[in-house]
Amino acid sequence: MISNKLKLFIIYICFSLLSGCSVVRWKIDSDEDNLKAVGFTQHDINLEEGGSLSYWRGGKGQPLLLIHGFGGDAVTTWKDEMLALSADYDVIAPDLAWFGDSFSAGEANLTTETQAIWQLVNQLELENINIASISYGGFITLNMMNNSPEQTRQINKAIIIASPGPYFNDDDLDTLTTRFGVDNPEDFFIPKNSDELRRLFDGIFVRPKMMPDFVADQIYQTYFAAWHKQRVEMIQSLPADRDVLLDAPQSSISTLLIWGEKDQIFPLEHGIYLSKKIQAPLVVIPDTGHGVTNEQPEMVIHLIKNFIDSEKR
Repeated sequence: MISNKLKLFIIYICFSLLSGCSVVRWKIDSDEDNLKAVGFTQHDINLEEGGSLSYWRGGKGQPLLLIHGFGGDAVTTWKDEMLALSADYDVIAPDLAWFGDSFSAGEANLTTETQAIWQLVNQLELENINIASISYGGFITLNMMNNSPEQTRQINKAIIIASPGPYFNDDDLDTLTTRFGVDNPEDFFIPKNSDELRRLFDGIFVRPKMMPDFVADQIYQTYFAAWHKQRVEMIQSLPADRDVLLDAPQSSISTLLIWGEKDQIFPLEHGIYLSKKIQAPLVVIPDTGHGVTNEQPEMVIHLIKNFIDSEKR
């Protein structure tokens, strides 16, 4: 028996093929409607350097900042977590600069991204915040944890998912480019067409995504066609950002690490090494790749709640 939801989806696909309507736009509208139904609203702040940072906010309680990774935006990365966690926390999920509805007039690097998040925290007057982040968002979180004592005192706990922080080297990047058959890291992380998008998704997720050609093209046009120059600069500047993080003093903020057992972007050994370096517990989720928040949302929700609600630091 085919469920009613599946029947509706099949009908919509057929309609889309005939009419040229966007399945991706329909998914975006559906996800945003679900968020609005539980009280989320979308806002933005003006950035000091020029540009604006868009963010979603919903729920009540202790502030929980959700920082997405390289590609997509806040909703595509965290939608399931936002819906569940807003029952217990004041959830704030920004789009990073040059992703989603955000952009900056600053230099495209980790410093600009980090300071944009701090501007959001300060304008919203957030205190005692918890942060959960994935991949590139983990770099931002670690950078925030290494800022001035006045700023870091605003952070209660941090959850870092699938992000090695400064503990990756040039050989690791060479291994990544060889694994995916590209010349440079940016060739993998910043697809230039729908075929390269498929390669990226195959690297992120354990199970290949069912993706007709027209859907792949819509995803590419919606999430990857814009801000190409800035995104290339972000990837190319990451080794220099890494070196700055390596020189920073180690933070005392209570931190939890979460990793997918089958992560092809930052393999599990990166998580094990980071866990030892910063003395943080590591939870490994079996049969999971780099896209942990999309592949295992229920587990991520459970781990975030357990960690935040455990004994305060």
